[in-house]
Amino acid sequence: MSNSGKSQADTETILMALDQISQTIDVMTSVVGRLRTYMRQQESAAAVDKSREPEAEIHPDRIIH
Repeated sequence: MSNSGKSQADTETILMALDQISQTIDVMTSVVGRLRTYMRQQESAAAVDKSREPEAEIHPDRIIH
């Protein structure tokens, strides 16, 4: 194999790898965005639930069964 043929193959391999990395980053960005949205929804739901529950008094000398 000539030197220019090997160089061409190396260039194509590098470009394919870069394309795969780019696609992976796109997928990971999407997943992170979905997780961020999910966490915000959970935080909002927890805040709503907490506002509906009466505050429980904590007495360290009492045993709760």
